Amino acid sequence: MSRSVAVIGAGYAGLACAVELARRDVFVTVFERSHTLGGRARMVAKDGWRVDNGQHILIGAYTELSRLLRLTGVSPKVFERLPLTLHAPGQMHLQAARLPAPLHLAVGLLRARGLGTQDRLAMLRLMRHLKKHRFDVDPTMTVERLLQLTAQTPRLVRLVWMPLCLAALNTPVAQASAQIFANVLRDSLGADASASELLLPRVDLSELFPVQAARYLATRRGRLRTGTAIAAVERDEGGFRLEGDPAPKQRYDEVVIATAPYHASGLLRSTGACDRLAQQIDDLPHEPITTVYLALGEGQNLPHPMIELTDGPAQWAFDKGRLGAEPGLISCVISASGPHEAMTREDLEIAVHQQLERELDRRLPSPEWAFSITEKRATFACRPGLLRPDSRTPVDGLWLAGDYIDSPYPATLESAARSGTAVAEAILRSPV
Repeated sequence: MSRSVAVIGAGYAGLACAVELARRDVFVTVFERSHTLGGRARMVAKDGWRVDNGQHILIGAYTELSRLLRLTGVSPKVFERLPLTLHAPGQMHLQAARLPAPLHLAVGLLRARGLGTQDRLAMLRLMRHLKKHRFDVDPTMTVERLLQLTAQTPRLVRLVWMPLCLAALNTPVAQASAQIFANVLRDSLGADASASELLLPRVDLSELFPVQAARYLATRRGRLRTGTAIAAVERDEGGFRLEGDPAPKQRYDEVVIATAPYHASGLLRSTGACDRLAQQIDDLPHEPITTVYLALGEGQNLPHPMIELTDGPAQWAFDKGRLGAEPGLISCVISASGPHEAMTREDLEIAVHQQLERELDRRLPSPEWAFSITEKRATFACRPGLLRPDSRTPVDGLWLAGDYIDSPYPATLESAARSGTAVAEAILRSPV
C-alpha cells in the first residue's frame, strides 16, 4: 500500500494510530510541538523530580491499550496488578475476591468492612437493574438519578458510587451521564474478574507507552518530529501540506489531527472547510484535574498503593513510593471543578497535607517537596446527551483522533487508544 500519513500530536491517540499504521507498513510521520511525549498523559520534570501531569490508572478492561503495550514490547512487570480495591481509611475496605465472575464481586461484598447489609443489597440491586436492562438506560439520565432510581444507600453513594463516577468520568454524579457510567460498569464490574483488576503503572506515563511507541516506529516506516508545531493544514492537488513541517514540500495522502480538542479546532479551521466541526469541538464543556504531590520522606507510606479520600479536597491518594518512585512520594488527585480552584497553590498543598493527616489519623512530616499540577481542560464533561464529534471530517483524508471522539466511553487512556487505532483501520480501508 503506497501512501503517506501525517499524525499531528504524540499523545496516546496519535501514537496508537501511528503504531497501527506502521504495523501495516504505512509510512507515517508524527509531529509533536513538545519535546515530551504523551500529550495530556505525560511526564513532567520539576526541581529534579520526575512526576506525571496527572494520575492515570488502567484496568483489565483496557483491552486495546493492553494490546498496544504488548505490541510495542512493554513488559507486564511495569504494572502493580491488584484486584479491584476500594479502601477508605477507617471507613471502608472492599476488595474483589480472586474468583471467577460474578463470585469475585459477590464474595468481595460479603467480606467488605464498613458496609452494612443494606449497602451490600443496594450495590447488588444496581447491578441487577443494569443487567436486566442490558446496561441500556435513558440517555438523558444522570448518574445521580440512576442511584435514586435503584435506591442506593447514602453511605454506598458517598463511599463507592460518587468516587467511582469522579474517577471514571471526571464529572460529578449530579451532572454525569448514567449511560456512560453504565458502560463503564458493564465492562468492569459486570464483566469477568480480570476486567476489574487495577493496573497501576510503575513508570511515568511518557515511558509507559509513548516512548515505547516511538522506539517501535523507529524500527519501521515511521518518523517522529518533536519540537515541531503544526500551525495549519492545507489541501491541494498533491495531497495535504502542513504549515510548520520542516519538509515544506512534503505532501501527505492522509492527515490525522490527534491533538487536544482545543488545539484541534484551530487546525480544522485552517482548512477553510471545517468551521462547523471546529465550533462543535469548541463548544465541548470541560472539567479540570488537579494532582498534588507531597514528598514526605522515607518511611511514610499509605496502607495500600491507592486509597480513597473522603474529607476533601482530594478524592484519591497514590503511594508512588510503592510504585517505583522515591519512597514517601504521595500523589493526591482532585477530580472535576470545585471550591479548591479558588485556592492558591500553596494553600491547596497545605490543605491536602492536612487532609491526609486527618484521614490517616496520624501526624505527617512537613513535605520535603510539594508540587501541584492543574490540567484545566483535562477531559470533556461527561454529561447526558453530549454531542461529541466523529473521527471523520468534511475533508476527505482528514481525520480526528482523541479521547473526546464519540464513543461509548469517557475520556480515558483506553478511549484515546481505541480512537487512534479505529482511525488507522479506517485509513487502511479507504482507497489509495
